[in-house]
Amino acid sequence: MTEYHTVKAFDTDLQDLARMVAEMGGMAEKQVADAVDALARRDTGLAQRVTAADVQIDTLQHEIEEKAVLTIARRQPMAVDLREIVSALRISNDIERIGDLAKNIAKRVIALNTEFPPPKLIRGVEHMTDLLLRQLKAVLNAYARRSVPEAMAVWRGDEEIDAVCTSVFRELLTYMMEDPRNISFCIHLLFCAKNIERMGDHATNIAETVHYMIEGKPITDQRPKGDTTTLAALRKAGEA
Repeated sequence: MTEYHTVKAFDTDLQDLARMVAEMGGMAEKQVADAVDALARRDTGLAQRVTAADVQIDTLQHEIEEKAVLTIARRQPMAVDLREIVSALRISNDIERIGDLAKNIAKRVIALNTEFPPPKLIRGVEHMTDLLLRQLKAVLNAYARRSVPEAMAVWRGDEEIDAVCTSVFRELLTYMMEDPRNISFCIHLLFCAKNIERMGDHATNIAETVHYMIEGKPITDQRPKGDTTTLAALRKAGEA
């Protein structure tokens, strides 16, 4: 946290923003875990609860926005203090998008209803989720601890999620070619994998914001990305 201010209420405002962002992050982590758990367990009831709970994340984001705007109006912050507030806004936006992507996965579980793929088809998606949740927890810790090294570790780790995602896509395509009965299931899983890959991008965005908040400048290196050839092909298919 920034140094002690003349107006103690200013410190309280900044602490409140950080606390709200942390709370929002914890909610998003649970949404992601529950959405994929619903997929793995064929639990449409849990999937429905995930979609219903998304409003809580949206509400908290609005509260963060209101708190940030009010703090800027009252305190007229500069330099690192302003970056603290702007960063809270940026991070809450990325967390809100992660919640939306988790809701998208839950909606696919509901759409599948009782038609679920064999467990082996879901293992790759579960592995991606494990990687994503580790990245998300790590980047939220980096924000809480104001740690550039921890944020940079997450930033560099996005490439691993991309690589696993591409592997999952190729595996699912193989299953579809081997047995046409798998096509419907695998298409849903392909989009679930894409949603998780996008969550990884948002975790990387948060890492970049943490770096900016602390250092006062953006990361100048090019963001590391894995082979996204298969991902691009699916995106085009979805837009067709």
